[in-house]
Amino acid sequence: MAIERANSTHTEPSQFREKYVDADGFHIRYLEAGTGAPLVHFHGAGGLRLSRSHERLAQTHRVILFEVPGFGNSPTNERFESIEDLGRTMTEAITHLGIDRFNLMGNSFGGKLALWTALQVPERILSLVLVAPAAILPDNHVQDALTRRLSTPSRTELEARMASFQPAVLVVWGTDDRMIPSEMGRVYVEKLPTAFFVLLYDAGHEADADRPEAFADLVTEFIERGAGFVVNRRSGVVHP
Repeated sequence: MAIERANSTHTEPSQFREKYVDADGFHIRYLEAGTGAPLVHFHGAGGLRLSRSHERLAQTHRVILFEVPGFGNSPTNERFESIEDLGRTMTEAITHLGIDRFNLMGNSFGGKLALWTALQVPERILSLVLVAPAAILPDNHVQDALTRRLSTPSRTELEARMASFQPAVLVVWGTDDRMIPSEMGRVYVEKLPTAFFVLLYDAGHEADADRPEAFADLVTEFIERGAGFVVNRRSGVVHP
């Protein structure tokens, strides 16, 4: 069941509206705008943030930005034990919105969640966009409390499952990312059969917020072209 309310969390005019969906015992907040093919977004550890890139993407897609249980104003979430549990809950929420197949995007922790969600239901994924994902991390990387508590299958198991994932994947990293080094992007391209790695100049860890127009245009083109995306499979640089 979805419950709609006016979005009061942003002072600037926005086409996005705040809504709620009940799934797996959670009352999950989300923002939605636009029509067309669904584009579902999972935020990073800093919580749900609306940027100009989302507004731009909503011009051509039905964009849904979820607030993951345990973040933002939602109650403390001590129920989940693994990232896969969380992925199943978010899949149920998407299903309750009447969505079967969808494009999926995630930033940092949300990229990790998006990847594990996609690996559980690959037949429902139209395309996958990972923005500086935190699924595969360098040594000594510090994680937040909830993300640290959630258990994750080993990297060996993750990479084995990635090897059979067929939907097209776009991996985006800002060249100025100081949280997770952009070199990690090449690991995803090596392990995923149909993946594209793009560096976005003059952008940090939140590349979509730092370069909203360039990011939105990049994602729109990728969703439209899929495996026919024009960027070379091994690497690419975008600096319009």
